[in-house]
Amino acid sequence: MPPSPSPSLSGRTVLVTGATSGIGHQTARLLAERGATVLLHGRTSEEARAAVDRLVTLSDVPADRLRAHGADFTRLEEVERLAVRVLAEHPRLDVLVNNAGMAAPEQHTVTADGNEIAFQVNFLAHYLLTHLLEPALTGGTGGRVVNVSSALHRTGSIQWNDPNRTRRYSRLAAYAQSQLALTVFAADPRVTAVSVHPGICATSLLPLYAHQGEAPAEGAAHVVRLCDPATEIVNGAYYDREHRVAPAPAATEERTVKRLSKLAGVLVGHTA
Repeated sequence: MPPSPSPSLSGRTVLVTGATSGIGHQTARLLAERGATVLLHGRTSEEARAAVDRLVTLSDVPADRLRAHGADFTRLEEVERLAVRVLAEHPRLDVLVNNAGMAAPEQHTVTADGNEIAFQVNFLAHYLLTHLLEPALTGGTGGRVVNVSSALHRTGSIQWNDPNRTRRYSRLAAYAQSQLALTVFAADPRVTAVSVHPGICATSLLPLYAHQGEAPAEGAAHVVRLCDPATEIVNGAYYDREHRVAPAPAATEERTVKRLSKLAGVLVGHTA
């Protein structure tokens, strides 16, 4: 069951990407119910405001605890504008939940920025956002990042010479690569971060995993636990729901962490 309302997160500010539906929306709800100020990100400002309205109407969450932010992660310039707005309004950010995600499409698709779309939405956009928000996350004490990853990262491999997979494309391989990259990124030393597989839940990504899944609130509870400062974390740790387990070997290799950071910096055109 999701955690009952508690004042333990009162006074903390959390940005949740992909908060208009599924696990992200339920994560935002649980955080707000526990007293946090929650910045809900959606693909558009209209979608984000609609998500805020749903929480206020259906969950009795006070409107003054919620903020709506729009940014299309298929456009990196919108990620940069999102970071500028958040930094201006919230110079201290306690938690960033990198949750926004998509299934790779059947056909190979490249964004206007020149990146394979799932790799950009699921990883590169979060890489860029995290580093742009680094001053807010590290300016106080205890700032952390929670990457909502997937057990499918274990099946992935990063194609260093062809991360866009233009030569050999498979939607499952592209999705797994994006999840492996997000998991590896948690070990970047600049910001304290962890990754979590929230379980198989009934969201838009369910067809990648199974025919049935748990309610999104069940997965969200595992994310929220890692947002709580009472939960001690180690940089780069990986959780399968509530249990800390070893991730794929590549996720703990210092060389891989550095190589991925270099690759991502080139692909987003930003040397963080």
